[in-house]
Amino acid sequence: MVAEGDNRSTNLLAAETSSLEEQLQGWGEVMLMADKVLRWERAWFPPAIICVVSLVFLIIYCLDPSVLSGVSCFVMFLCLADYLVSILAPRIFGSNKWTTEQQQKFHEICSNLVKTRRRTVGGQQVHNLLLTYLIVTSLLLLPGLNQHGIIFEVHGMAKREINKLLEQKEKKNEHLL
Repeated sequence: MVAEGDNRSTNLLAAETSSLEEQLQGWGEVMLMADKVLRWERAWFPPAIICVVSLVFLIIYCLDPSVLSGVSCFVMFLCLADYLVSILAPRIFGSNKWTTEQQQKFHEICSNLVKTRRRTVGGQQVHNLLLTYLIVTSLLLLPGLNQHGIIFEVHGMAKREINKLLEQKEKKNEHLL
């Protein structure tokens, strides 16, 4: 019985992955490049990520769009990107054949996306009443925690732990030099 359930789950995962691969086939080269950037395969990728994200948020800050305008522009950008990727990707990445290694990496990325979606959908369903209960309880306990110095104490403990970690990192760096 258990093996049958595992087999069905594996087959369902394979089917979802295959379906996602079909849907994202035009985005293959872009996804492979994005995977390299997100995994920091080159030393300049982290600063580039920070710069791009900072630029996007700076533009949003400067434009100060309403929520409706922001969502509309975001959706419009996604539609435009979906249209342009199929036209521009072959020109940018070249018309070379899709290698077995690239296909395997693309399959791995799609499989990870499916697994992440499953974990998110399966694990993030918390009843609204429970969330409200936790928020209200925390807010009502906050003045007492502050009055009795518990917040200050926890803050101090966290600060000490962070300082210990920083000291360990400095010692480790000194040993490397």
